[in-house]
Amino acid sequence: MRKILLLLAILLGLLAHEKLFVVEREESALAIIEDHRFKGEIPEMHNLNHGVVKFIEEDGYLITRDGYLIKFDPVKERKIKEVRASKSAIGFTLDRDFVAVANYADKTVEIYDRDLRHIQTIDTGSRNVGIKVYKRCGSKGYVVGDNLVRPCTTYLVFSLMDLDQIWVMKKELLKCIAPNGKPMFRFHKVHVVEDAGEMPFDAMLNGNLYIVGFFNSPTVGVLNLDTFDYRRLPLQLEKRRPVLKVPHFGFWSVTEDKFFIPAVGENRVFVFDRNFRLVKTIEVAGNPVFTVLSPDRKYIAVTFSGKEFPIVEIIDTESFRQIKRFDFGGMVLHVRWSSEEPLLYVSNNGNSEVVGVETKGWKPIFKVAVPKPSGLFIFRKP
Repeated sequence: MRKILLLLAILLGLLAHEKLFVVEREESALAIIEDHRFKGEIPEMHNLNHGVVKFIEEDGYLITRDGYLIKFDPVKERKIKEVRASKSAIGFTLDRDFVAVANYADKTVEIYDRDLRHIQTIDTGSRNVGIKVYKRCGSKGYVVGDNLVRPCTTYLVFSLMDLDQIWVMKKELLKCIAPNGKPMFRFHKVHVVEDAGEMPFDAMLNGNLYIVGFFNSPTVGVLNLDTFDYRRLPLQLEKRRPVLKVPHFGFWSVTEDKFFIPAVGENRVFVFDRNFRLVKTIEVAGNPVFTVLSPDRKYIAVTFSGKEFPIVEIIDTESFRQIKRFDFGGMVLHVRWSSEEPLLYVSNNGNSEVVGVETKGWKPIFKVAVPKPSGLFIFRKP
């Protein structure tokens, strides 16, 4: 059996083309895993107690806990440039011509171009979370060559943790050209949701719906970005426990007809239909943090905080039943499904390793030593 698993790992490695960037939580570095092996590191990446990485085209961006926005080359694996957006930041979003950072300490949203030249400061008077880009495109368009081009309006949406609000900002072009030869633009406020819910902490975007969760309100907020209609949906929370690690709504799972949402402070995952009617509550091992959907949408991997940190549960998205439970020891902080292989990456901070789990037989098939790993981020060259 060991020989078969080893052969399977080798064959899967030969087929892999994705590159995994791993936040080293205590080493101020990004580790690189390729073909199931440790390839190297990008050092000097500041405080990574909470580090988030995103990719667009062949550019990589990282936001650090101490507020540095870093641009790096994921192909050549080197840092390109850094700016300090704030004394503390936690979230950002990317678009074709800008990077927007939601700050904690400075109570602003900062806008940069793709080369990290500063464009605009948006003063909010609050810590800011759940920042997303939404494009509203017209139904009619015009033909360019063989393509139909539909004009789109770009909106920036984020939540104000201290003011219980949601802001919608519209991007507008200015009649001037930036030093890089591109049109300049600014965002201005077009809509505010007052009393959205008590202490928003994260959000997700699904189609034209901006969906936000709250620390102190047993509801989910849903904002229609086409009509600006807003509604609050009850989550039927019962006995809440202290939350040691905040659920990240960016990793809610959304299938064609269902939302899988981790409860805040309860040992449950909520299942809603597309109209946000409650379908099912799934009992799980502990306070869920991530509910991460597999590429084929058949499974979600659920991770936890507290004494259940070592556990990962695999839930079938049709039957809502647990089909596999892992106890990795240590402390699991993140998981990612490969889109190229039947593989689940597991970041085990406590054991300083990234584990690869083959998802046909649900067996660990490799381990890569990484000092105190945290977030896992997959890059695929366009």
